Amino acid sequence: MSGDNLLTDNPELYEHQFPDPGRIAARFVDDVVRRFADRTDAAPRLLDVGCGTGRDAGHLATLGYTATGLDTSVPMLTYAQRRHPSVRFVRADMRTFELADHFDVITCLDSALLYCHTNADLTGFLQRCHRHLRPGGLLLAELRNGAFFLGNTELLDGVRTRTVTWRDISYTSRTRLWIDHSAQLLRRERAWTWPDCPQPLVQTSAWRLLFPAELRHLLETAGFEVLALFDAPGPRTDPPWHPAAALSSALSGDRLHLLARRRSDAA
Repeated sequence: MSGDNLLTDNPELYEHQFPDPGRIAARFVDDVVRRFADRTDAAPRLLDVGCGTGRDAGHLATLGYTATGLDTSVPMLTYAQRRHPSVRFVRADMRTFELADHFDVITCLDSALLYCHTNADLTGFLQRCHRHLRPGGLLLAELRNGAFFLGNTELLDGVRTRTVTWRDISYTSRTRLWIDHSAQLLRRERAWTWPDCPQPLVQTSAWRLLFPAELRHLLETAGFEVLALFDAPGPRTDPPWHPAAALSSALSGDRLHLLARRRSDAA
């Protein structure tokens, strides 16, 4: 068992841990894009940043998109290319990527945007998106909502335990979240155990906490027009996304969804 990062180093286990049999995330993208696209292309060009196992890009390709996936994990990209040969996959950093293509849509799902921990990281990513979108192209992101943690501690109280069985082996994770106020980060410590594991495999990660008004400012400064900011529905909300749903803009939920259009009047 590979284990520098248990889930990203073992893509099949990742998909087993986080199944999406209904392809809800990809269908969410397709529905939002079709609602807000300024034109209808036969095969919209889409870049999925933080594509992971390629599951979303792969399904969008079956819906007619010309899809490219971008990630930094070699195991994830190797798995994705094997499973989804019609999609182009690229290994690159989301803050600095440089591709020859221009796209109609860029997606950044499941809080991948929040791995940009600093303002410089965020600015770099948004500049890359602006550079790679055609004028009028769409940026769609789904992420944790910093405003949710204003007085709400339900995700921060205690340790959460989860067990998943894969290939007849039970893997148990114990996860603890806390806020690093000075860095404006949500930090996570996850300890994995399984039979014959000599000691827990402890992994740490963090996500930038962004507030809706802050995110809107960053996008507008980077040359985007914000079309929508909403809590629900989405691929990871309760109730989940469904076609033609009204978009809720209370902006107090755990998840935040943003849709922005690249302006043509900025470099």
